[in-house]
Amino acid sequence: MRSNKLGFIFIAFWISFSAFAQLAKVKGIVFDAKNNPVSNVTISFSGHSTQSDAKGSYSIKVPVNKKINLLFSHLTYKKAIISLFLKNSSDYELNLVLNEFEEQMGEIIISKDKKVQIQGVTAISADVVKKLPGANAGIENVLKTVAGVNSNNEMSTQYSVRGGNYDENLVYVNEVEIYRPFLIRSGQQEGLSFTNTDLVQNINFSAGGFQAKYGDKLSSVLDITYRKPTQFGASFEASLLGGSVAVDAVSKNNKWTSVTGVRYRNNSLLVNSQDTQTNYKPTFVDVQTNINFKASDKWEWSFLGNISKNKYNYQPLIRNTKFGTIDKPMQLTVYYEGQEKDEYATYLGALKTTYQVSDKLKFKFINSVFHTLEQEHFDILAQYLLTENTTTIGSDTYDSSNANGIGTQLNHARNDLDALIVNSEIKGFYDWAKNNLEFGVKYTRESIRDRVMEWEVVDSAGFSINPRILEFSRDDQPYTSFVGPLAPYRSVFATNYNTINRFSAYLQWNAKSYLNNAELWYNLGGRIQNWSILGTNASGSSQTVLSPRGQLVLKPNGEKDLIFRISGGYYYQPPFYRELRDASGSVQDNVKAQQSIQLVFGNEYNFQMWKRPFRLVSELYYKSLNDVNTYTIDNVRIRYAANNNAKAYAQGLDLRLNGEFVPGTESWFSFGYLKTEENSNNRGYIARPTDQRLKFAVLFQDYMPNIPSMRLYLNLVYNTGLPGGSPSYADAYQYQNRLNDYRRADIGFSKVLIDANSSRAKKSWLGSFKGLAIGLEIFNLFNNQNSITNTWVRDVYSKNEYAVPNYMTTRVFNVKLNAKL
Repeated sequence: MRSNKLGFIFIAFWISFSAFAQLAKVKGIVFDAKNNPVSNVTISFSGHSTQSDAKGSYSIKVPVNKKINLLFSHLTYKKAIISLFLKNSSDYELNLVLNEFEEQMGEIIISKDKKVQIQGVTAISADVVKKLPGANAGIENVLKTVAGVNSNNEMSTQYSVRGGNYDENLVYVNEVEIYRPFLIRSGQQEGLSFTNTDLVQNINFSAGGFQAKYGDKLSSVLDITYRKPTQFGASFEASLLGGSVAVDAVSKNNKWTSVTGVRYRNNSLLVNSQDTQTNYKPTFVDVQTNINFKASDKWEWSFLGNISKNKYNYQPLIRNTKFGTIDKPMQLTVYYEGQEKDEYATYLGALKTTYQVSDKLKFKFINSVFHTLEQEHFDILAQYLLTENTTTIGSDTYDSSNANGIGTQLNHARNDLDALIVNSEIKGFYDWAKNNLEFGVKYTRESIRDRVMEWEVVDSAGFSINPRILEFSRDDQPYTSFVGPLAPYRSVFATNYNTINRFSAYLQWNAKSYLNNAELWYNLGGRIQNWSILGTNASGSSQTVLSPRGQLVLKPNGEKDLIFRISGGYYYQPPFYRELRDASGSVQDNVKAQQSIQLVFGNEYNFQMWKRPFRLVSELYYKSLNDVNTYTIDNVRIRYAANNNAKAYAQGLDLRLNGEFVPGTESWFSFGYLKTEENSNNRGYIARPTDQRLKFAVLFQDYMPNIPSMRLYLNLVYNTGLPGGSPSYADAYQYQNRLNDYRRADIGFSKVLIDANSSRAKKSWLGSFKGLAIGLEIFNLFNNQNSITNTWVRDVYSKNEYAVPNYMTTRVFNVKLNAKL
């Protein structure tokens, strides 16, 4: 308790320092009429100035929420005056062409992207993503602070959105759909998220009611764009969790550009903070590149490539978990033998070309290949002792003389999977007047070879415990001798070779009009998909779904900056391979697409407070789901029933207030309310595994007023407990239990040693750096005990089963170094 109080006092003390001017960075390249870079151009305003270098690039800091005149002057060229009014502190890129014969004047007002505002998506700054502390830092770490997005597992990058599960989220990078490995069952096995934050330029996220141009999923869309560099650059990051290097390259004629990143991660720092002591030797490495080639003014090419190698070697040694109540404190001690060896190798290659036929018509051709090779092999013997402790409160010593249960558990698996997914897509864009038409056709072929072979044997006090699915007339060991077959407590054996062919298409119309001086935007569209399944247990029969969607946005003509949105439609999710495989490992080819009728009402209000910009976003949503494929979640592994025998609903409210609570920084506060229930086989409505009722989150940035190079980043999340923690064999209608609330605070401190405007000697070794910072991160600041699942321990004598929490990470310290060239 004392550490918690000190932590709160410390944060309150830091937040109180919040009074220095807000600045934004304007950067870019100055060109001449022949597209050659111009050096020695003076860029100035109000006594502040800088010069472009030999490659024409420049960078200058300007005030936010204040109109300035940025002057570009050179001895050879006519001057240019650009009036700037920046409404946020994000970096702004301004590339200018100087003229030899006439002066230029222009005005630029930068606020929130109207296209993003109209579509109802959340735009996230790539700069915030890089700075926010978290055990799994990255885009997903920031998403978990957004209303409607939930995760109770800091070891995982997976997230659920408005009652959906992890498999219901779409992720695109440069318009290429991204897939994740199939076999991963634990967050600590994931290693690296696909998205490399060092390469990111734009991040847009929609939590529901998204447009027809996006794919066939039920919950959300994460749309990421990698940047096209304008000059050479490099960045480096190193911490106790790993490191990364990213390089920007540009050809002399500016036709070729590329961004390339290499990352390495080791989760030992986090895993070693858990209850189980292990020999843990993971290697998570990936290489990504995005190459762009501008063949002409009308034709561009790009290539996105990724190679990821995740090796997870895990040898548990001993586990000590203390749990129970004040009246009945208990401890589980487990001694392990054996090890787990997993490997996940994924490869992605995507080629995209864009052809501008005319000012009104444009086509994109996108082809991608995704290949994953996965291995999950383990043999782990666990010998456990469950004790009831009689020591006093607060004591670290336990009396183990009163043993409640003694037993042995053996887990074995030899699971292997090989999946190849090929996509080929054509997209078109046609503009006329105030209308826009988007359309596309896509073919996908999924070839999957899968072998599942795993079993579990449980023994307590010398007696093999049979699974609950086997019923015998006399099973009251040890008082009566058991007569009957011995069977593994849990077993799955299956081999599947399947091919899924999918054809999909979409068409959507966007238009703008006026209603009594109020602006109106319309979006109407639809998707269609047909798929067929061949191979093991599959007859090749096909299914087809049609998904109409629409959106209406109204911006009243008034002094207040208000926008009202209503969106929704029919959303279908045709089954992916994991949704076709039931609990026994067999493929069920008759699984239908899950259907969701969605309705989302949204409001966005931009206003000034303390003479600084703020934005309040609220969304009220309702989903009616049919043909639901029920599932259970164990850590991050989802197991489907592979049928459509349920219906469900999800309803809730999301609120987010973001703005400059501290001048010069963007922070936000989020609140979400969600209720989602399902009715299986008309047995009545019960909570779904993702029924996260309440969520509060804070993303906060701050600077010290007297030392602006000292910065603070705070990430706070509170989620009420999820339904779960029950044994895998339990009937959800007979056993409804919730895990404890999830509470987590991650905080980061950064000392900026060098930035773009730092004065330093060019002759020193520091002169080559554009940025240099060192930081300290504290994960789980208040050392809260969060659990993700339960381990169920059975005492054969008392016939009791005990739920032992599987706790997540404790308080962990991390040191980080960032450099930019």
